[in-house]
Amino acid sequence: MDIIKSIEHEQLKNKIPDLHVGDTIRVHQRIKEGNRERIQVFEGIIIKKQGGGVNATFTVRRVAYGVGVEKTFLIHSPMVEKVEVVRVGKSRRAKLYYLRDRVGKAAKTKENLGARIENKEITVKEELVEEVAPEEAPAVETETPVVEETVDTVSEETVEEVKDETAE
Repeated sequence: MDIIKSIEHEQLKNKIPDLHVGDTIRVHQRIKEGNRERIQVFEGIIIKKQGGGVNATFTVRRVAYGVGVEKTFLIHSPMVEKVEVVRVGKSRRAKLYYLRDRVGKAAKTKENLGARIENKEITVKEELVEEVAPEEAPAVETETPVVEETVDTVSEETVEEVKDETAE
């Protein structure tokens, strides 16, 4: 494998969310402020997806206090904690730039009513499980359980009454 490809392969996340243009999503992003870290949630509509590999990005648009805000996130960024699908949108285009000119309810996409909201994930790279060769495997002793049979035997003994001769 090429050196650059091997370094990029290490940076990829194992599983990425299955995102489509037009979906309303909630992105949980890690924010560092000084020496503390917090998670900030950004909810909006995906207006574009582009790139591939490590450089794959998606852009999310929302209207906050009457101002349109767009944020572009790297899919494989360690700062993106998780992505939740809130609503499955119906779109027939790859880029929804026309939503920038719309205001209010017209700035939304139609909801795909038959679709289920599932947090599907696409496996990008599979985790390699190291298998130990049989010669190198340490011998594990298995103990067989010891079953002890206990038999209670009751025997009757004749008890002779001892008479005190002194008591008479």
